[in-house]
Amino acid sequence: MNKKILVVGLIVIAIGAVLISISPQSKVSSLIDKITGNTQPAIDNIQFITIIEGKQTTLNVLKKDLLFNITITYDKNNNPRYVNVAKRSDLSDFYKQVGFNNASEDVVYVYPIFTQGAYGDHGFYDYYNKKCGPECLTLPIPSKFVPRYGASMTATIVLSLLNYSHITDVQVDKNPDILKKYHKVIVLHNEYVTKREFDAITSHPNVIYLFPNALYAEVRTDYANDTYTLIRGHGYPIPSIANGFDWKFDNSNLEYDVNCENMTFTIIPNGKMLTCYPAYRSLFDKAFLEAIKES
Repeated sequence: MNKKILVVGLIVIAIGAVLISISPQSKVSSLIDKITGNTQPAIDNIQFITIIEGKQTTLNVLKKDLLFNITITYDKNNNPRYVNVAKRSDLSDFYKQVGFNNASEDVVYVYPIFTQGAYGDHGFYDYYNKKCGPECLTLPIPSKFVPRYGASMTATIVLSLLNYSHITDVQVDKNPDILKKYHKVIVLHNEYVTKREFDAITSHPNVIYLFPNALYAEVRTDYANDTYTLIRGHGYPIPSIANGFDWKFDNSNLEYDVNCENMTFTIIPNGKMLTCYPAYRSLFDKAFLEAIKES
């Protein structure tokens, strides 16, 4: 993601949790009110907050439009710790329409495990922001999923609830042919990928690029030491380098549109690309989930 225009959810950084106001009485709502200056938020609305270039934007959604039950767990300091998403009993028919009864066999999404690590403590962004030196350019490969806004947090939760199968960057890097098993491959905010993974994804005939800014920078893996290192892209090793693969279909300029009011797909030779950054759409937008299933 472009370091000059970094779109981040209002997150408890230590654990990558998004602050979402559930009701005007909730602790989250009170916290959001202090930040936004709102004194009487609409009772029927839920607020999703993102920050672009230090400026806060709020996406208001009617609670009745939520497609899932959302609850928040608080830490010992009464700060929101993480968001839990669960299916609603009254929407079982809709879930069948946009999901699968069992793990999907011919559709898979690629979980951005390298990007998850890049946004973590002592990661690439600490290097970009001059909080640490080159030692932050080689990271341990994460051994488990940690919800992060930059790693398509809500999309991965919802797709998993709908029984979409998943693989990780590591699996594709180790065995690029794994993608040939699937009729459709869904790429999320896989910003950091290896050259093997890049080649495997861009040569697959039916890819849904669900987030702009995917395939943006090259990393190299060292499985003997379970690490990966930034090689090229995102202004590294020289500021003039944007996309590390010089990919002609890079659409990173579209990641700044987090409202997705004019959301559509554009066609490229090996699939489709969404024209905005759908940070929270999977939680409330029926048409969005239908488009993923039907594409």
